[in-house]
Amino acid sequence: MTYPTADLTVTEVAVPASLDDADAADFIAAVALNNAVCLADSGVDDYERTAAEMLPLWKDRTDHVHRTFIARAGDSIIGAISLNCGVAEPTSAEVDLMVLPEHWPTGVGQALLDRAEEEVRLQGRRVLQAWTLHPAVPGSETLTPKTGWGVISSSPHTRLLERNGFALEQVERSSGFDLQADLSTVERMLSGAIAAAGPDYRLVEWNLPTPPEQRDGYAWALSRMSTDAPSGDLEIDEETWDAARIARRDARIIGGGQTMSVAAVEHVPTGTLAAFNELVIGEDPTGVTHQYCTLVLKEHRGHRLGQLVKCGNILRWRGIAPASPRISTFNAEENRPMLDINEAMGFVPRAYAGAWQKRLD
Repeated sequence: MTYPTADLTVTEVAVPASLDDADAADFIAAVALNNAVCLADSGVDDYERTAAEMLPLWKDRTDHVHRTFIARAGDSIIGAISLNCGVAEPTSAEVDLMVLPEHWPTGVGQALLDRAEEEVRLQGRRVLQAWTLHPAVPGSETLTPKTGWGVISSSPHTRLLERNGFALEQVERSSGFDLQADLSTVERMLSGAIAAAGPDYRLVEWNLPTPPEQRDGYAWALSRMSTDAPSGDLEIDEETWDAARIARRDARIIGGGQTMSVAAVEHVPTGTLAAFNELVIGEDPTGVTHQYCTLVLKEHRGHRLGQLVKCGNILRWRGIAPASPRISTFNAEENRPMLDINEAMGFVPRAYAGAWQKRLD
């Protein structure tokens, strides 16, 4: 089935002041559609988010601008696309295309992608990036990224991106860790990491909001995610963080009813942060825990600091969110040092994601 252009309308979603506002229905519907698409594409429910969690992120446009466009056929919502741009990072924009399997034959994916690309060109950005989700067990037709690491299944989404000039740059593994399992292996690995790190490194931990004395160091460490994490040939601007940006990020996360635990390693001789790990959960204590960022700064690698922060935070997390069933995290397939730690701890593959990029003329 395809819809004539006249029967298909694409409109921008208004970001409501609150979820009780009269104009909140489309925003709530877009979040629900995203959850449904993630489940359909991956086969797991690890990525579900609530509208309450997402609203503060969309409302605050100081650091990122999030815009969503909904496609309707008549009165029915048949797709959506979100556009995310860093305010201080001028090169690229990310799009998140949301179409359920039954609506791919309608042509709605192309209509939404065209709208997003038009908006990106109007902003003067020269790179468009997109992500696709895939089941853990690939199908008969697979795609390999330019990095050469990992594979994903071909799908209507990937075929659309290929037709529109996108290249598959990288594959990420989505892994899950059973938080209800025995943690003796994690305890043993933490002890080993502390011994390997030695007296020059000290574990420090906190819940958001970030303590004022940690904001500058945390800001520097977060800025290094854009330069030190494996990214293949994806064009990623170096990000600038400071204490004020940390406070704004904290406010968005807390404002969405979420709890975040940060485990970091301080390099004692310099007083700087050398590594960190973030775990997040929403208001539902039985919900999935999301691991946000994990990084060991390049100059501090080789001391088991990744193992230290990951194990330390998981053991701390058991006391914060004891009813959460598992942790969900993403890692680049070529990031073997981090995947080795994950696998030794007990993380298992749950799904895969493809990172796509198109350089605009």
